[in-house]
Amino acid sequence: MSVSVQIGLLMAVACAFTATVGFLYKHRGAAASPAVEWRRPVTTSLALFRNRWYLLGIVIAIGSWGFHVAALALAPISLVQSVIAGGLVLLTVVADRMFAHSVTRREWIGVAMAALGLAFLAATLEGAGGEAHSDYDPETLALFLAAVTAASIAIAVVGNGGAHMGVALGASAGLFWAVSDTAIKAQTGTFGENVIDVFVHPLVLVILVASFVGLTVSAKSLQTGKAVPVIAMTTVAANALTIASGPIVFGDPLPEDTLGQIARIGAFVLVLGAAALTPAPVRAAEAEAQGPGSALPET
Repeated sequence: MSVSVQIGLLMAVACAFTATVGFLYKHRGAAASPAVEWRRPVTTSLALFRNRWYLLGIVIAIGSWGFHVAALALAPISLVQSVIAGGLVLLTVVADRMFAHSVTRREWIGVAMAALGLAFLAATLEGAGGEAHSDYDPETLALFLAAVTAASIAIAVVGNGGAHMGVALGASAGLFWAVSDTAIKAQTGTFGENVIDVFVHPLVLVILVASFVGLTVSAKSLQTGKAVPVIAMTTVAANALTIASGPIVFGDPLPEDTLGQIARIGAFVLVLGAAALTPAPVRAAEAEAQGPGSALPET
């Protein structure tokens, strides 16, 4: 593994930690702010910045984004996202120890399964550690971005108003950020060229729009769902699809041996199992929303 790739992966570790802390501060601020309204997404989203905790979360998230861009510029996208995904285990620890969230055993197990499954994907990427893998076919990239965008919109529409609305919107936000992250990776191929090629490019518009929509949907998800399940689902959705873009869009190598293929299938099974396990049961979520000591009566 080259030195530049190793540095990129260190940047990914820093991104994982700062993203988790930023997410939890944004949750604290969003929960105490007026609700985001779909009919007024820009106005109501900007209103969140009046809350100091949400603003602090955004500042930390910007720092995390800087680490992420640096990591994507130096290392293959599959490896970067796998490291960030493995850092998902930090979520339950930070939420429990630093933010005093009540983390259930179900959530500990679900987050651990998600992190393990996504991290396993890195082990099945043979020979990906020698270079950054930034080359892509424009048509393949466009189809991938369009498909993920369509999936994110569909999940938001179907999940809006449902029993697990927060988790569904979290998944939708994660997919929007997968679009943004994949476009960023593609755009890192222009780094080192003139300023016009870097900043005046259709992908820059994709990055900006997908990032803002993802931020708006994420804020709504944090206002309507419990912190750990929502953040975990957002992270899983973002990382799973961004990892998938590695071999699909950028040509990251896939395993050819049977053992590697079995490991990859097992990784996806872990991720799917975690996705089903992580959302808290509706009754538990309702009790959480009512505050400490407000357990629902048994039936």
